[in-house]
Amino acid sequence: MANQKRLLLLGGSRYLLPVIEAAKKLGIYTISCDYLPDNIAHQYSDEYCNVSIIDKDAVLQAAKELNVDGIMSFACDPGVATAAYVAEKLGLPSCGSYESVSILQNKGRFRKFLAENGFNVPTAKGYHSIEDALAEKDIFHWPVIVKPTDSAGSKGVTRVDDPAKLEESIRYALSFSHSDEFIIEDFLEKKGHSSDTDSFSVDGELKFVSFSAQRFDDRAGNPYTPSAYSWPATIADENQRELASEIQRLLKLLDMKTSIYNIETRECTDGKNYIMELSPRGGGNRLAEMLRYATGVDLIEGAVRAAVGMPVIDIEQKPYNGCWAEIILHSSKAGTFDSLWIADEIKANVVEEDLWIRSGDAVGDFSGANEAIGTLVLQFDSQQRLVEVLENQEKFVKVLLG
Repeated sequence: MANQKRLLLLGGSRYLLPVIEAAKKLGIYTISCDYLPDNIAHQYSDEYCNVSIIDKDAVLQAAKELNVDGIMSFACDPGVATAAYVAEKLGLPSCGSYESVSILQNKGRFRKFLAENGFNVPTAKGYHSIEDALAEKDIFHWPVIVKPTDSAGSKGVTRVDDPAKLEESIRYALSFSHSDEFIIEDFLEKKGHSSDTDSFSVDGELKFVSFSAQRFDDRAGNPYTPSAYSWPATIADENQRELASEIQRLLKLLDMKTSIYNIETRECTDGKNYIMELSPRGGGNRLAEMLRYATGVDLIEGAVRAAVGMPVIDIEQKPYNGCWAEIILHSSKAGTFDSLWIADEIKANVVEEDLWIRSGDAVGDFSGANEAIGTLVLQFDSQQRLVEVLENQEKFVKVLLG
């Protein structure tokens, strides 16, 4: 097709499939890129490019040779800084400067930026040296959370209550870090459920903001890996308004442009509201697809349009159509998958069942988001019924092992 726009997509996970679908509907040629040719997204893109997405200069060279009109890292945290780097070098449409994106993508730099600009922020510090961190353990208000500065999907994250266990947790975090850097921060006691969901700005103005209730499985291999989400959130309305205002202030300070964002926020028992993470990418776990179900607003199409410089349309705040939930299907112990059981009494609430494995396949203990085996989308008439199902999930949905 003459003058067909070309979009380079970093990563290859299944979360890229709706992006490829949206691009094709817009007549855009898609090129998926990573160093794993067997990843599922490469079966659906128009072309595959075998380059590591954390090698910024290799991706830059590939983008030049492929003559792309845009670059995006959707639901793929390691590629976000690379996409901003390549966009800046080639003058492609971008969510913001490489420097601003680098601040957002590094947990240590992000916490420092928030503190310097008067945002609510826990005591936090990034380190490369285990010895330096151990020497400063008394600056934190224990317990603490230790995590890599540059990993996603809750990989490498632990809560530490005993300072004697700090070094062990640091070494675990470093095993998941590309940059050999980790962060220690105060553990914030949340009120209700924390929020992890997507939002969108156009020319720096926050046009769509959402808050969710993020839920966890205490029995899983990693109790910090999200196991379910629901909309509306449990965060009080006035605190949602304050957080939206602070998110807007943050976008202005960093001179962000047009982008989808995955944003984690928290209402805490200390009476304060916190922006925990803000990344200029779509979130994993199909969050933007859930928002499309719940509001009709298509953040995925908006992100694709922005990436290639097309006009972004129909991004506006809209109410939720009922109460929505997404269950991240998983097994809390390792074994062999047999089947998925759903109770008859909630089958009418199931909008979509997306199972990624078959009977006989091996499953892990949900020690990270990469061990999810599918998703279940549900709609309820009342928040009360939604809470009843999600807080007693084992009564309604079971992953049966052979």
